[in-house]
Amino acid sequence: MIVVTGGAGFIGSAFLWKLNTQGIEDILVVDALDTTDKWKNLVKRRFENYWDHAEFLERVKNDTLPPNITAVVHMGACSATTERDAQYLMSNNYHYTRALAEWALGRQVRFIYASSGATYGDGSRGYSDADLDTQRLAPLNMYGYSKQLLDLWALRSGVAGKTVGLKFFNVYGPNEYHKADMRSVVHKAFGQIRETGRVKLFKSYRTKYADGEQLRDFIYVKDVVDVMWWFLQQPQVNGIYNVGTGQARTWKDLASAVFTALDREPRIEFIEMPEILRDRYQYKTEAKMAKLRAAGYTAPFSSLEDDVCDYVQNYLMKDDPHL
Repeated sequence: MIVVTGGAGFIGSAFLWKLNTQGIEDILVVDALDTTDKWKNLVKRRFENYWDHAEFLERVKNDTLPPNITAVVHMGACSATTERDAQYLMSNNYHYTRALAEWALGRQVRFIYASSGATYGDGSRGYSDADLDTQRLAPLNMYGYSKQLLDLWALRSGVAGKTVGLKFFNVYGPNEYHKADMRSVVHKAFGQIRETGRVKLFKSYRTKYADGEQLRDFIYVKDVVDVMWWFLQQPQVNGIYNVGTGQARTWKDLASAVFTALDREPRIEFIEMPEILRDRYQYKTEAKMAKLRAAGYTAPFSSLEDDVCDYVQNYLMKDDPHL
């Protein structure tokens, strides 16, 4: 049995889709559905059982989980970079993950967890996922710090040599619909174009970057779950790895790809960035991917334009946009 925590969330449910495409249905989904619409991400998926995250953690602590678990893919966490409740983030992102990792290692269960590109802060210390570089990072927000603490613990304790941590960059794609303001700009742009015919992007406040020329390493969720599936099949490969494309693109590129997918001419309006974000804004993110390639991952990452077209035309424009 494979446990997928955060299995009703964005990346977690996409990984369920990937497992199902491989004929795997012996899956325990763990999440906190509450009053959200995350449940819709599960409707098309096939799995054995669902447990609430609090019940699951209690069973971890009491050692009463099913004995046939072979892997835990831990995507369950608060992923809001704007979350200000530090105690909640420490409990949910750090302590929960640490307890689960210790449980898995004690039983020789494969453990893969979500770190984040947010650990890189403003990028001034680079985007290398080498272990020595990871120890020098300075996240800009509490979310990134909670992920950084887990990575540092994994490195200090030796856990990183027995598990896999994945530093996701700017992931977008189907099943992100419940994420409110944390949805990708692709999804937001699709709605804006449908409603107003134009897309709003933040102005730049650095002379080095023109408006809309700020850069991000955008990666499609289908590419992300391909990487995750590869790690699940490679139990001898461990460590902390970036998951991006290694190729930064501009916000204008992203918006233009949405217009192209909708067969419309680009109409972009540049707006003021909220002052609270200006001092903490990343002007460029670009994952260093040499470590993943050296580990043996050879699959190419698809292009931004092709991925946005797939997302828009095969999901967002459909009555049911879910994987």
